[in-house]
Amino acid sequence: MIPSAKPLTRLYFSGALQPGRKCLLPRSQARHAVRVLRLKAGEEIILFNGDGAEYGAVIERATGDGLAVQIREARVADREALLSVTLAQGVSSGERMDFTLQKAVELGVAAIQPLATSRSIVRLDAERAAKRLAHWQGVVIAACEQCGRNRVPKVEPLRAIDAWTYALEREPAGVVRLLLSPRARTGLRDLERPAAGVLLLAGPEGGLATEEERDAFAAGFSAVRLGPRVLRTETAALAALAALQALWGDF
Repeated sequence: MIPSAKPLTRLYFSGALQPGRKCLLPRSQARHAVRVLRLKAGEEIILFNGDGAEYGAVIERATGDGLAVQIREARVADREALLSVTLAQGVSSGERMDFTLQKAVELGVAAIQPLATSRSIVRLDAERAAKRLAHWQGVVIAACEQCGRNRVPKVEPLRAIDAWTYALEREPAGVVRLLLSPRARTGLRDLERPAAGVLLLAGPEGGLATEEERDAFAAGFSAVRLGPRVLRTETAALAALAALQALWGDF
């Protein structure tokens, strides 16, 4: 049996990409590429910048100070989900939140809205919230590198859930708004196919407080459950995303 070719390494580049041009990846990215991924001059890689295309390139120079590459070709590779889902996730503890974001990207989520709730274990002031936002966006980019997506889901700035739901009350729904709740009686399979997309709200460890659920209902959310068992926060969000893709997406 002939062994299959090794998949090309995919790297994100925040600048413009164009065939025939050269670009220099920053030191932080180059250090990882050289020391961890063991990339060398002459190797082919794939670059993407979120514009929906991917760019075949070859490494001309690989050092810890920079990665110089020559872009050879551009090709459209649309791997976005047929169903647009925004995940509004109550902030959970560090590793759980990172895991949720990573797997949500793999499952095709279109955007992510982190929410500070009364039961969120992690408390972030403005400075820490900005740093965490940059970290979360990095997690999302790394997930795109791994799973082959060429559009990068945006992680919105952290918002307090009460202010967020209050603002939603004054906006036209547009999409189906779903709240994950173990107390709900309706399952996803009981719903009609969304015409536009889904806004999915999942609580942190311990779920949402009663008043937070009440505010969500006032903002047009409908409660749905994922079976009779109580799921961890990271399990609930990801199970719901997978189920939505199976029902109305591209699974």
